[in-house]
Amino acid sequence: MSILVFGHKNPDTDTICSAIAYAELKNKLGKDVKAVRLGEVNEETKYALNYFKVEKPELVENVAGKEIILVDHNERTQTADGFEEAKVLELIDHHRISNFNVDEPLYARVEPVGCTATIILKLFKENGLAPSKETAGLMLSAIISDTLLFKSPTCTQCDAKAGKELAEIAGVDLKEYGLEMLKAGTALGDKSEAELLNMDMKIFEIDGEKIGVAQVNTVNEAEVLERKEKLLAEIDNIIAKEGLKFFMLAITNILTNDSTALVSGNGNDVIEKAFGEKVDSNLVTLKGVVSRKKQIIPPLTKAIQG
Repeated sequence: MSILVFGHKNPDTDTICSAIAYAELKNKLGKDVKAVRLGEVNEETKYALNYFKVEKPELVENVAGKEIILVDHNERTQTADGFEEAKVLELIDHHRISNFNVDEPLYARVEPVGCTATIILKLFKENGLAPSKETAGLMLSAIISDTLLFKSPTCTQCDAKAGKELAEIAGVDLKEYGLEMLKAGTALGDKSEAELLNMDMKIFEIDGEKIGVAQVNTVNEAEVLERKEKLLAEIDNIIAKEGLKFFMLAITNILTNDSTALVSGNGNDVIEKAFGEKVDSNLVTLKGVVSRKKQIIPPLTKAIQG
C-alpha cells in the first residue's frame, strides 16, 4: 500500500506541487509514495499543471488506516479527515506548529522560508538528486505563488535562489512565466461565492477560539466587492457550520500589494486591535498586507491572546 503525501484542505499551488515533488523524491529514494489532494485545485494551480503537462493528484477524503506524510501544513483543523487513525511518518512545512499531536516520533523538517517547495529542493540536493523538468516547473510555480513572485515579506534568499535554480531546470523565463501564472489565478468571475471563499481558506485555532481566514488574489478588488452581500451570506454559513468566532476574506491586489478584508462574526474588536484599522461596513483596509502567514495570523494571534 502506497504512503500518501498531501497538503492542506482547500489546496493552493504549494500544497499540490510540493506533494507531487516530495512523492517524486521519495520514489527516487526507493519508497512507494503517492501524492494526493484534499480538495479541488484552483485556477492558478490548474495553469501550472497544464503548462508542465502533469496530472492533478487523486482526491482523497479520509486517510484512516493509511501511512501519511504531511506537506505545507500541520494544524489539525487544516488536515485530512481520519488523521487520528493514520500513521504520520513525516512533516515538511514552513508554517507555525500548532495543534499538532502524534502518537509516535516522526521525521520533521520545518524551516522559516516562504514556500515548502524551497525545503524540498534542499532535500533533493542533500540526497544528490534533482527534480525532473516537469516537477522543477511545479516547484517553481509553488515558490512564485507563495512569495507573489518574490515580493511577499515571507520571501527569503533561499526562496529566490531556489526559484532561479528551478527555472533553469524547467527551461522557463522566471518572470514571464510567473506573471502569467499569477494572472491566471486572478480569474474569479466564474466562481460561485462558496467556491471563491473555499479556494484558499484555512481554519486556525487560537487559545480555544476557531477563526477562518481565506485569501484571493486579484488585480481589481472592486470586482470582488461587487458581490459583497452574497459573500457575507456565504461567510455566515461557514461561521455557523464550522463554529467560528469570526471570518476574514483577504482580497489581495497583486499589483499594489495591498489587501482589503471582508469580515463577519464576533471579531471586530480583535481585528481592529490587530491591525490598527477600523472595521467599517464589514470591511477593513490592510495596506501593504499580502501574506496570511506572516502579516495576518501573527497579529490576530497576539490580539486574541492579549
